[in-house]
Amino acid sequence: MSSIKEIAKLAEVSQGTASIVLNGKGDQQRISQATQQRIYDAARKLDYRPNISARRLRSGGETVAPIIALFWTLDTRASLIGRFLKGVHDELKLSEEEHELLIQPYVSTRLCDVKSLITGTRFNAAIIANATEEDEKFLNEANINVPIVLHLRSSDKYSSVSVDNYQTGQEVARLFASRGHKRAGLIVPELSSRAIRNRMEGFLDGAKAYGLEISAEHITGGDFTEEGGYNAADQLLLAEERPSSLFVLSDQMAIGVLAKLHERNIRVPEEIEIVGHDDSESSRFAYPSLTTVHLPVEEMAATCVQLSIDLMNHQIVPPVAKIFTPHIVVRNSCGDFINN
Repeated sequence: MSSIKEIAKLAEVSQGTASIVLNGKGDQQRISQATQQRIYDAARKLDYRPNISARRLRSGGETVAPIIALFWTLDTRASLIGRFLKGVHDELKLSEEEHELLIQPYVSTRLCDVKSLITGTRFNAAIIANATEEDEKFLNEANINVPIVLHLRSSDKYSSVSVDNYQTGQEVARLFASRGHKRAGLIVPELSSRAIRNRMEGFLDGAKAYGLEISAEHITGGDFTEEGGYNAADQLLLAEERPSSLFVLSDQMAIGVLAKLHERNIRVPEEIEIVGHDDSESSRFAYPSLTTVHLPVEEMAATCVQLSIDLMNHQIVPPVAKIFTPHIVVRNSCGDFINN
C-alpha cells in the first residue's frame, strides 16, 4: 500500500503539504488548487487508501471497523431511505467482518460540495443514491479517492446497482394497452434524474408502440410528495377529456392523485386506472390499494454493500454493473394483464 511519503515524492511536494491536502485541509491552509490536484492525481495513480481505522485508533477511537458511507439527498426522497437501510442492515449482519455505516446527507445537485468524497479521509467506501444528472457529471469528471457504488444509476466509470428504467416504462404501457385503454396520462416528479427520465421515455415510446394516445395536456409534473401528486392531478383534470389510465412515477405522488380523484368523485379503477412506482409500504394501504412497480430496494441495497466490501478488499475491478428486474404488483387501482 502506498504511503504519504511516496505521494509527496511523486507530486513533488513536502510530506506535510501532502498530508494537509489528503486530510481535506488544503483550502484552509491556502494551498493552491493546482498543487492540491497534483497531490490527488499522485494518490490516485498510487492507489492510495488512507488507513482511516488506524487514524481513529490514534485519536482515541474505540472501534476500528471499516466505514461505508451512504450518501442520501436532503430532499423529499429522504422518506424512502427506510427500505434501503433494512437491506444494508441485513447484508452487514451476514458479513464475516464488522463494518460501520455512516449516513452522509447531501444537497441534490451539490454532491461536489462534499469534500470528504474527494479526500477519502472519513470513510473507506461510499454508496451514492439519488444522484442528479449534475451530480453524475461531477462524478465522471472528479478523481475520487475511495471506492464508489452508485445506486439506481449506471456508469462506465464506477460500479453500480440499477434497473432497466426504460423497460419498466414500456411494461406499464403494455399493461394499459392489454386492458383496452386508448388514452393514457403521465405524472412525473420534477427532479433532475436520469432514471426518471428513462422511465418516462420508456412509457412514452411503449405507448406509441402499443397504440396508446398521450396528449400534451395529459402529461404533468410536481413535487416528489403526496401534495405534489395532488396538485398535478388537479392540473390534469383541467383537460376537456381525461385519460382512462395514468402512470404516476412515484407512489408518494400517486397517493396524492388518489386523494384528488376521490375529492372529485372520480372512481378508481372504474373510471381511471392508476399505476405507481416503487412499491412503498404506504401503497398497500392507499384507497384503493395501489397497483405499482415493485422496486427491489432491499436486494439492491444489499448488493451495494457487497460491491463496496469487494471493492475495499480489491476482490473486483470497477466498474461492475448489477441490473435488477422490477415487476408490477397488481392491487385495486389497476387490474392485471389481459391476454387478447
